[in-house]
Amino acid sequence: MSATVLLGDAALSLNVRTRVVRTASGRELQADAVVIATGARARTLLGQTGLAGVHTLRSMDDALALRSVLHLSERVVVIGDGVLGAEIAAAARTRGVRVTLIGEQPAPLADRLGVMAAPLLAALHHENGVELRPGTAVDCLASYRGRVTGVCLRGGEILPADLVVVAVGAVPMTEWLIRSGLVLDGGVVCDARCAAAENVYAAGDVARWYHEGVGGLLRLENRTNAVDQAAVVAGNLLGGNRSYAPVPYFWTRQFDARVQIHGFSAPDAEATVVEGSPEQRRFVAVYRRQGRTIGVLGWNMPKQAHLHARAMVSASAAHHARDEPATARDDG
Repeated sequence: MSATVLLGDAALSLNVRTRVVRTASGRELQADAVVIATGARARTLLGQTGLAGVHTLRSMDDALALRSVLHLSERVVVIGDGVLGAEIAAAARTRGVRVTLIGEQPAPLADRLGVMAAPLLAALHHENGVELRPGTAVDCLASYRGRVTGVCLRGGEILPADLVVVAVGAVPMTEWLIRSGLVLDGGVVCDARCAAAENVYAAGDVARWYHEGVGGLLRLENRTNAVDQAAVVAGNLLGGNRSYAPVPYFWTRQFDARVQIHGFSAPDAEATVVEGSPEQRRFVAVYRRQGRTIGVLGWNMPKQAHLHARAMVSASAAHHARDEPATARDDG
């Protein structure tokens, strides 16, 4: 078996019935099976395109471009208080840059960490000199002669900035599939086996598949998911019939904190510290909802604690999938 790699020739369309992919150069590639792994691109703000001093972070080139100007900047504003925005703010502040982090949540990563742990992360940023502007919406970017000069907040305030980093999520790259016949809704919609149609699969950031443990559609944007999902798709291509129902996992390192989450957190979940102490910033917390463990958070905890945490969530998810009827729930 051999592989042919075609670079610099983007896919323009897919005929699901014949499994023919047409490319920008005019090639028509017919296949027994097609795997869609086109990923996602950084979401941008209106008026951002072509404005000097405004960056997104999605690729290696983006990272190199941002690093090349970061040390030259005096006032950096990061828009977006999710994982990426908070990590960028921490990295910039570690390099001595004055940083303001803007977000609509009450604290950075509030949707991921919940009401118990998110305030701890906010305190960590504050202690390290990051100016936090929680619960703040952005109206537009201010500029002069094609270069950003500030961020206009809803309500009229303008935050001066000579560098702005926009970290407000990602958009699945599905435009080339609009006329394909596939279901596109926040990604390529797939069944539990990651199949979007007969012998057509999707994997990675672009895939929104039915997670049997969750009982609804899910799309994850992280390296761990991309690798694990690709392995399941490859197995199914070779004749397998395996569902993909992972325990979601992500980690982030900010200042002196390494935070890891197995499973899910939710606004209505009850968080209980089962090991260590939040005051010492070394602890494990369990998230429960309706009596079921849905996630475990570790803050500066050793690897063994995380392996135990993953086992807890996996066991609970397996029990839920086996003994309880799945209800439609959209986590995409």
